[in-house]
Amino acid sequence: MTSDKFLEFFNQVSGLVIQYGLDLLGAVILLIGGWMIAGWAGRNVARVLGRTPHLDATLKPIVAQTTRYAILTLVIVAVLAQFGVQTASIIAVLGAAGLAIGLAMQGTLQNIAAGIMLLFLRPFRVNDYIDAEGIAGTVDEVGLFTTAMHTFDGVYQEVPNSQLWNRTIKNFSRLPTRRLDIVVGIGYGDDIDTAQTILLDLLREDTRVLAEPEPQVLVSKLGDSAVNLNLRCWTKADDYWTLLFDTTKSAKLRLDAAGISIPFPQRDVHLYETKKT
Repeated sequence: MTSDKFLEFFNQVSGLVIQYGLDLLGAVILLIGGWMIAGWAGRNVARVLGRTPHLDATLKPIVAQTTRYAILTLVIVAVLAQFGVQTASIIAVLGAAGLAIGLAMQGTLQNIAAGIMLLFLRPFRVNDYIDAEGIAGTVDEVGLFTTAMHTFDGVYQEVPNSQLWNRTIKNFSRLPTRRLDIVVGIGYGDDIDTAQTILLDLLREDTRVLAEPEPQVLVSKLGDSAVNLNLRCWTKADDYWTLLFDTTKSAKLRLDAAGISIPFPQRDVHLYETKKT
C-alpha cells in the first residue's frame, strides 16, 4: 500500500471515528442527562402532589412514577434518533422489544395490571389496615409493581400487586364502625341473669360503646366446662382494640367482685368398680 492510499484510508477511518464518536458521546450525554431529569421530575411531581390535599394519596406515587418512566422513554427514543434511526423503525423496534419483554416478564406485567386494577377499584387506600388471606398490614404506598406495607409490630413488607389482587381483601379501615364480640365463660352453678346484667352495665358505662345498635350480652353456647356469654357491641374502628383489651380485663374484675366464677376447663371422671368372678 502506497503512502497516498494509506493516507486516504486513514482519513476515511478518522472521519468515521470522529463522526460516530461524536454521535456516541452525544448519546451518552443525552442518556445521562435524561436519566437525571427523569429522576428530578419524578421527585418534584411527588413533592408537588404531596402538597395537594384534594388528590388521593394512593395515586400520588403512581403519577410520579409514570412521569419518570415517560421521560425515560422519550430519552431512549432520542438516543436512537441520535444514530439516525427513523421514527417508524423505532416504533417497530419498540413493538418487537415490547412483545419479547412481555413474553419474558409475564409476572411483572401481571403486577402492573394488578396495580392498575387496585387503583381503579380502590379496595384499599394508603393508611388502611388490610388482611389479604394472611398478607396483613397498613398500606404505605401502592406502586406500579408492588405495594409497600408495614405490619402491626413494625415490620416492613413489599408485596407484589398480583398477590393482593388474587386474594380476598379484608379492609379493617374502610368502614367507620366495627362490631366487638368477647366471649366470657361462667360456671354452670352461677346465676346467668346476674352475670348478664353485670356485663351489660359494663358495656353501657363505657363511652366508646355506641348506643345504636344497642349492646347485648347473649348466651352463645353451653360449653364443656362453662356457659359462654357473648358480649356484643359496636364501636368506632379507631377504638376497637383498646375497647377489646379494656373490656376483657374489666369483665374479669366485675365478675370476680360479684362472686361469679370463670371456670377452668374440666372433666368429670367416673370410676366403676368391677367385681371379679
